[in-house]
Amino acid sequence: MGIVADIVIIVVAALIGALIAQRLKQPLILGYILAGVVVGPYTGGITVGDIHEIELLAEIGVALLLFALGLEFSLSELKPVRKIALFGTPVQILLSIAFGFALARYFGYPPAQALWFGALISLSSTMVTLKTLTGKGLMGTLSSRVMIGILIVQDLAVIPMMIILPQLGNPEAGLPLLAVAVGKSIIFLVVMLYLGTKILPWLLATVAQWNSRELFILSTTAIGLGIGYATHLFGLSFAFGAFVAGMVLSESDYGHQALSDIIPLRDIFGLLFFTSVGMLLDPAFLFAHWDRILFLLLAIGLAKGAIFFVLARLFGYGNIVPLAVGFGLFQVGEFSFVLARVGLETQTIDQNLYSLVLAVSVLSMVATPLAAALTTPLYALKMRFSRPEPLQTENLPSHGLTDHVVIAGGGRVGQHIARILKELSVPCVLVELNHQRMLECKAADFPVIFGDMSQPTAIEASHVVSAKLLLITTPSVVVSQAIVRQAHRLNPDLHIVARAEGVAQTRTLYENGVYMVVLPEMEAGLEIARQALLHLEISVPLIQQYTDEIRQQMYAPMYSQQNYQLLTRLNTIKNLLEISWVEIGPKSPLIGASIKGAAVRTKTGASLVGVMHEKEFHSNPKAEYCFAEGDLIAVVGNKQERLAFKKMAETNDTELPPDTVMEKLL
Repeated sequence: MGIVADIVIIVVAALIGALIAQRLKQPLILGYILAGVVVGPYTGGITVGDIHEIELLAEIGVALLLFALGLEFSLSELKPVRKIALFGTPVQILLSIAFGFALARYFGYPPAQALWFGALISLSSTMVTLKTLTGKGLMGTLSSRVMIGILIVQDLAVIPMMIILPQLGNPEAGLPLLAVAVGKSIIFLVVMLYLGTKILPWLLATVAQWNSRELFILSTTAIGLGIGYATHLFGLSFAFGAFVAGMVLSESDYGHQALSDIIPLRDIFGLLFFTSVGMLLDPAFLFAHWDRILFLLLAIGLAKGAIFFVLARLFGYGNIVPLAVGFGLFQVGEFSFVLARVGLETQTIDQNLYSLVLAVSVLSMVATPLAAALTTPLYALKMRFSRPEPLQTENLPSHGLTDHVVIAGGGRVGQHIARILKELSVPCVLVELNHQRMLECKAADFPVIFGDMSQPTAIEASHVVSAKLLLITTPSVVVSQAIVRQAHRLNPDLHIVARAEGVAQTRTLYENGVYMVVLPEMEAGLEIARQALLHLEISVPLIQQYTDEIRQQMYAPMYSQQNYQLLTRLNTIKNLLEISWVEIGPKSPLIGASIKGAAVRTKTGASLVGVMHEKEFHSNPKAEYCFAEGDLIAVVGNKQERLAFKKMAETNDTELPPDTVMEKLL
C-alpha cells in the first residue's frame, strides 16, 4: 500500500503514544515523538517504509502550524504585558543565542552550527507551558499572562530566524545573499498587506455567503497553503508565507471561523510532523551521549531560567512572578523542531546536532511540570531571607485606618470594589505592588499603599489589625496563601474573602483559614444560566433551588457554618415571594377604584407593595390609593394569588418581563 500503509502505521502509533502521554499527564506532542522513535528506522520492528514521503507531508504540517499561529496572533493579548513581551523577549532571545553559541563552541561545533544551536535553544514551548499552567489552575494569573506574552513573541521570532539562519550557512555568499532574502521578505510583506487585506477578506466573504461549510474550509486551507507555495516559488520559506496569510486573515471578520476550521487539519498534519521529528532520533545516540545531553539540559535550564528571572525583575515584576516565569519557560520548545528541520533541509546543521537538540528539547519538556512545582517552596524560602518590598502610601486618611476594608490588589477588580465602597462611605485601603496600577488608584483618589501585601511591612501599614474585612483579588493561590498567613498572624479572627481559579485552589484556601472563596468563572456561569432560565419562564423558586445547590456544592466549607446556613435559608424564602408587575390597561375595571374599595387583599390574597404612577413611585401604597390607566402595580404573593389579581384587573397578559418594567420605570 506504500505511503497509505505508512500513514496508517504513524496514526495508530501516534494514538498509542498520545494515550501514554495523556496518562502520564504530559503534552501529546511527546507521545507523537515517542511514536516516531518506535516506528523510525533506528528501532527495528514495524517501520515506516518511505520516510522521505512522510517528511514531505510533514511540511504541510509545519505550514498549517504557522498558518494557525498567524490566525491566532493578536496585539490585544500583548497589551497587558507589552513591555516585557515586545522589548524583553528579544533581549532574552539574544542572550540565549549568545549562551548557546558559547556552549556549542565549547563542545567543538563550528561557528555557523553554534549559532544555530543558540537559536534553537532560545525558544520555549507554548504547548507545554499552557498545559502546565492549565493543569495547576494558574491560567489568568499575572505570571501566566507574562509567560503567554513572551511565548507569542518567541513564536513570531521563528519567522525571521527561518529566513536569516539558512543564509548564514553559506559563508561564500555572505551578507549580500542575506540582504536579498530580507529584501524579498519585505517585498512579499508589503504586497500581502496591501493586496491580501483587500482580496482575501473579500474572497472569504463571498464564500461565506453561500453557506457551505465544506467550501469555506477548502477556501481557508487553499489560501494558507497556496500563499505558502507562492512564497516558496518566490524564493522564501513555505511556512513563512502561510504565517503571513494567517496574520492577514486574522484581521478580517472571518478570522475566528477560519481558525476553528483549520485546527483539526492542523492537528492531523502536525501529528505527522512531530512523528517525523521522532523518526530522526536515534536511541543509540541518546545512550552514547547521555552525559553530554544531561549536562546541556541542566546548563540550558539554569541559564534560560536565570535570564527570564532577571528580565522579569528588570521590567518591574515582583513577588512570585520572576520565579514562575523562570521555571515555566526554561525548556526548549516545539518550534525549535520546525527550525531544526529547516537547518537539516538546507544542510546548515548535521544529523548529530539535530539529535542533540531534539533529545535536550524532549527531556526539558518532560521536566517542566516537575520544575514548575518548585516555584512555591522556593518562593516561600525567598520570603524568609529577602528584604521587604518598597512601601509608599497615597490618599490615606489623616485620622488613620480603623474598622475598614483592606483590598489586596489594585487591578480592575480591586478598583471596582473600592469604587463601590467609596460610594457607600465604607472606609477602605488598597495594597498594590504594580506601580502603574498604584498610580491609577491614586488618580481615582483611592487610599492606596504601594507594596507587597504578603510582606509584614505592607500588611502592617494597611492596619489589618483593626480591619473589619480583608479582600484578596489576586488569582494566584500562592500569593493568597502568603497574605492569609500574614493577616491571621496579626488578626486571627479577621474574615478573609479571596478569589480562586478552580476547585483545587478553593480547597487549598479554605484549608488555610479563608472565610469565603469566590469563583469568578462559576459565578458568571451561574448568572448566565439564571438569565437563560428566566427567559425560558422557569419559575423563580426552581431557579433559586438550582443555584443554591450548585453553590452548596462549590462552597461546601461555608455551609458548615450555622449563621451562613440561616442566611441562605432566609435568602431562599425571600426569593420564594415572587414579585409580578401588572400594568392597568385602558379597559380595566380597577380604574378609579381604590385598593380598599376593590378589596384586593381579601379577594386575591396578594399584597400590593408598589405603584408606579406617571414616573412617580409609591412604595407600600395606602388603602385609599385609586388605580389609574397606565399604572404599574408591584404584586407580591404565590402564583395563585398573583394570577387572581391579574384576573381582577382583567388583564390576560403574563407578568411584564424585567426589561419591559425597567423601560417603563425609566
